[in-house]
Amino acid sequence: MNQSLTRLNQLPSQVAEAEFLKCCGSMNWARRMSDTRPFADFNHLTKEADRIWRSLTDDDWLEAFRAHPKIGEKKAEATQSAQAQGWSAQEQSESQKTTEATKVALAQGNREYEERFGFIFIIFASGKSGEEILRALRARLVNERQGELRVAAEEQRKITQLRLQKLIDN
Repeated sequence: MNQSLTRLNQLPSQVAEAEFLKCCGSMNWARRMSDTRPFADFNHLTKEADRIWRSLTDDDWLEAFRAHPKIGEKKAEATQSAQAQGWSAQEQSESQKTTEATKVALAQGNREYEERFGFIFIIFASGKSGEEILRALRARLVNERQGELRVAAEEQRKITQLRLQKLIDN
């Protein structure tokens, strides 16, 4: 078994919850992940992460979204650990290599999205250009709120999976 996973399995509950919160900003998700330990291997960890994520309420999902900075910004609405802030910056780094016009359009799109849906635009941004993200944002603006909440939750699930890998690889 990976030494980081062994360490995670052995942490006191509150410390484990703080580690999981780096991956997903839902307190309920982090608590349940801590309670589900020990994990036999990384596959078991990720399967349980998905199972728990999909069982959460809309409010839990919205809480997780608030732990992300808007695309193009550095600060999230909710407090993030320094490690989670670093991961967010890394995940959005490709999108920052774009034209000023795209950055302006993303900022405007973020505002429109938040006004329409009541939560920030969440996307698995790793490796995506600013233009790709802008296209996805515009395409998703036509969704109904409940459908879009599910799309955003799936994007959050993908982000969580990536961050669990980063947590274990540390």
